[in-house]
Amino acid sequence: MKCLLLANGEYGDITIYYSLVQQMDIVLCADGGANYAYQMGITPDCILGDLDSIDPQVKDYFISQKVLFKEFPPAKDFTDTQLTLELAWELGADEIICLGTLGGRLDHTMANLYSCMEAARQGKKIIHFGPQVTVYMITGPLRLRGRRGDTVSLIVLSEKAEGVTLQNFVYPLTDALLLKENPYAVSNRMADDTAEINLASGVIAVFHYRS
Repeated sequence: MKCLLLANGEYGDITIYYSLVQQMDIVLCADGGANYAYQMGITPDCILGDLDSIDPQVKDYFISQKVLFKEFPPAKDFTDTQLTLELAWELGADEIICLGTLGGRLDHTMANLYSCMEAARQGKKIIHFGPQVTVYMITGPLRLRGRRGDTVSLIVLSEKAEGVTLQNFVYPLTDALLLKENPYAVSNRMADDTAEINLASGVIAVFHYRS
């Protein structure tokens, strides 16, 4: 099942996401992400969080549309995005497309990426879309489609990633060991319109900057 998760980060031109919306089985909003759902004409299945970021008129509108709200106290042990991710997993989502999880506050961006690590280890497909970059959470093979010259960076989220192989890149790797404390696999470039990444173990966030 495909789930669209809308958070309250940066979106840029919201029209670039319209094609994604049409492919989703369920739509969940983390608090202020509901503002963007409203702008895109999407009626979410559920809105979660402490509801301190949602516009009052947007909240009233979705209440009138009988959207399910799950409100949590501001003093809680999990972020709104974490709570929304947990619901997506409970509903059986095996593919989660995240919007608004990148940009804005750096701590929020990092928290959103780290919050997806366990789901990635369980084999769930998780992709974060931003205005200029797409971030893939991977524990295995990934085939990238883009353009020759696209910038691609690999950031290891686990302590290490073993057996990392890059094909069709300007700077290839073969069975390499990448360490979180030494992030040298940044600012690589695709040598063709497609490229492949593989690893034997670990969790990597692949940043693909679109031309």
